[in-house]
Amino acid sequence: MATTTLLPREARRLEGKVAVITGGAGGIGESTARLFSKHGAKVIIADIRDDLGKSVCVDLGAETASFVHCDVSIESDFGKLDIMVNNAAIGDPPKANILDNDKADFERVIGVNSTSVFLGTKHAARAMIPSRSGSIINVGSVSSSVGGVASHAYTSSKHAVVGLTRNVAAELGRYGIRINCLSPYFIPTPLSKEFFKIDENAGVRVYSNLDGVSLQEEDVAKAAVYLGSDEPKYISGQNLAVDGGFTTINPAFGLFARA
Repeated sequence: MATTTLLPREARRLEGKVAVITGGAGGIGESTARLFSKHGAKVIIADIRDDLGKSVCVDLGAETASFVHCDVSIESDFGKLDIMVNNAAIGDPPKANILDNDKADFERVIGVNSTSVFLGTKHAARAMIPSRSGSIINVGSVSSSVGGVASHAYTSSKHAVVGLTRNVAAELGRYGIRINCLSPYFIPTPLSKEFFKIDENAGVRVYSNLDGVSLQEEDVAKAAVYLGSDEPKYISGQNLAVDGGFTTINPAFGLFARA
């Protein structure tokens, strides 16, 4: 039985739109799927975590959400598309010395984090070009803009996401298709906490630039709702940082350091 309640019709920003969200079974993707549904969108969750994905769809309701088992690194797994959210990603243990990094591990991260965005964008464009409209949202990271925050593979993969976003925006503008990137700061999702072996507040304690607030999954979902709606009709090719100012400051520079 569906447990998600629609917003009042006048408040729905995605009414009647169809959205595909990769990696939508958990974390940022799940929060985005839930918020999209509240705003009136029909949501297709594409993920390899079948049980989690199907559970989210049950919560959202069969009429508004469906699940597709999809390995985003395999092109043949892709089948009215208004919004594409390329969110699926993995991390890898950071190895500070590049000499200790393995080619196979590097390629695995690039395959999921970068190649999947290329494939998702490619096939979203195929569906959107005939209607000459659509919004593609690629999920990057603060590692899309700065170095020294994550592993070599992860940082490279997220820089690639921004580069692809800008390049495809230059191409698809002629069809009225917008494509943008969302780059959040670290969020302690269940997956990231388990992977990095950290607690709930670890991300907040590291170089937080905003007092009294911490980044939550729904904050990124709200930014995705904005980019997926018709409101930013003239915004394309941009990298929207959802990071509390993290990428605008150098934590090692003491001019604005707090006592």
